[in-house]
Amino acid sequence: MNFLTIEQSKAAYWADFAIYGSMIVVLAIALVVGTPHALWPRVAFLGITGVVGWSVLEYLVHRFLFHGVQPFRRWHAEHHARPTAFICAPTLVTASVLGTFLFLPAWLMGDAWSACALTLGVLCGYVAYATTHHAIHHWRAKGAWLRRRQRWHFIHHHAQRPCCYGVTSGIWDTACRSARPNRKSTAGKASD
Repeated sequence: MNFLTIEQSKAAYWADFAIYGSMIVVLAIALVVGTPHALWPRVAFLGITGVVGWSVLEYLVHRFLFHGVQPFRRWHAEHHARPTAFICAPTLVTASVLGTFLFLPAWLMGDAWSACALTLGVLCGYVAYATTHHAIHHWRAKGAWLRRRQRWHFIHHHAQRPCCYGVTSGIWDTACRSARPNRKSTAGKASD
């Protein structure tokens, strides 16, 4: 198992879900059991902030890093060329980035409880994104929400002009005016 390649083996791909799922459980238990009662409002606020923060980060990274900056753009183009391949950022890389640029600064600026709460929120958002993205490419949609997300992402993959960068939601595309620039030139209805 090579943990530093963009195209993952099935084991490495599913390990990402297992590792981050386990981290979510551990952080949630630690926060519920250990957080002093006086810190509960701040911890809850930071957890919610982490989820919202992930939503913004998902959009920004997809739009400006994956579609704009090499080598990320080239790697992401591989996903567009082979959407069902197990192409994703290696767990070792994402964990290092989250630890270095999220958990550690949050701990240094606040305390361990705050850092854990913010990280938990971001991880919940990330796992929701990873699960949604997997479902978009690998599952047959039975519900209306997933069908809408699949149509939206299909437009992202096939539109002549880049659009529809949000995977879990189209809210930031709407706010940043990157949602379906020309409805007549794209197939299917994709509302959010």
